[in-house]
Amino acid sequence: MSRFTLSRRTLLRGLGTALALPSLEAMLPSVARAQTAMNPRRFVAFYVPCGIRMNRWTPTDTGAGYTLTSILSPLGASGSLPSVKDDTLVLTGLANRPARPDGPGDHASGTGAFITNAHPFKTNGANIKNGISFDQVLANAWRGQTRFASLELGIDGGAASGDCDSGYSCAYARNIAWASETQPLAKETNPQSVFDRLFAGVDPNQTAQAVAKRKLYRQSVLDAVKEDTSSLQSRLGATDKRKVDEYLTGVRDLEVRIAQETATSCSPGTRPNGWTDIRDKADQMLDLIAFSFQCDLTRSVTYMQQNAGSGYVYRFLNVGGSPITEGHHSLSHHGGSAAKNDALEAIGRWEVEQFAKLCRKLKAIQEADGTSVLDNSALFFSSEIEDGDSHSHFNMPILVAGKAGGALRTGQHQRYTNQPSVGNLFVSLGQALGVSSVTQFGDSNGALQGITV
Repeated sequence: MSRFTLSRRTLLRGLGTALALPSLEAMLPSVARAQTAMNPRRFVAFYVPCGIRMNRWTPTDTGAGYTLTSILSPLGASGSLPSVKDDTLVLTGLANRPARPDGPGDHASGTGAFITNAHPFKTNGANIKNGISFDQVLANAWRGQTRFASLELGIDGGAASGDCDSGYSCAYARNIAWASETQPLAKETNPQSVFDRLFAGVDPNQTAQAVAKRKLYRQSVLDAVKEDTSSLQSRLGATDKRKVDEYLTGVRDLEVRIAQETATSCSPGTRPNGWTDIRDKADQMLDLIAFSFQCDLTRSVTYMQQNAGSGYVYRFLNVGGSPITEGHHSLSHHGGSAAKNDALEAIGRWEVEQFAKLCRKLKAIQEADGTSVLDNSALFFSSEIEDGDSHSHFNMPILVAGKAGGALRTGQHQRYTNQPSVGNLFVSLGQALGVSSVTQFGDSNGALQGITV
């Protein structure tokens, strides 16, 4: 008997809608089902602003037996939440030398160099110059394999023109993805727009009247493809049928939640508003990253928790029984103040909590061969500077989560004393993710030792 198979690009279609499917056993070739499947490799760059309180970040011990610090504690198990410590590398002592500015401007210069490991040219005019970002190197290598070569997401918006930091263009301060040395890729900050782009694409074979009708009645994306879904599920095996049910339930939950909330793009230079607080928008964006990987819509994502030098006030975080009332950037210039450092510790812990939340979402998504999406990914977490007061670009706070298909040796703290380049890390990540052409990046002088199998 012939076995029912599906293309990896199978879409559920109906009434002006095309919806991608997650990875299923039916999408694997018959030979691959009998062997270990080669799952897609994926990458996320997760940016947080204003540096980290390093003495509450850095573990005192190294190797697999290290103890999580206060700021890193969200990586551990908590209640019903599983630990992702064994899925994560803590890297200490890496330097991003090209991020050092010409004069003042560490926030913009450091953000511009975040994943380019290149030296941003100091200008607030149109003659910006940086370097291609690591996510785009991967996107170019994987181009054509997914519907979107890459996704650029973030919380805070703003134009890419003007002076955002001591003579540095806002292009450096508000973007971490660069298609070339002169082309920053603007991020999307409206979760509903991202959702529509990913999951509600218009079928060109449908009439304008059909599309208008769906919009008029605000039909669910899932209702529009109900007939196609029923036909497909009748031909799937039990495992695939369960995975499709779970996936569609998740899409519906996300669709309903986003539809019930107002998510507006932020105005240039202002704090986010139009929703309760940053937590709502962050949750939605992390869900969208997970869904984009689950559906294999893209394999390269950049995410900015805020823009460079963000002044966001984390009023929902309490320190000593009182809410934080001072902006993040102002706190980061702590001058040794114990109160400001305690607030920075709380902010840093919340930021790591968001990263751990994304790791857990990806860990919960199973590939067709039983591994998780996190197992086959590499997630890079860092900031534009080390400490907010020193503005240093040495000893950067760095986490790498995911095993990149088994190529990364996670679950350890690696300390480097010779200040290797962050570019060395990107060379190692590129090779671990199967892009063997990445042999040099930024100011690298080889691969980073001690993190690969």
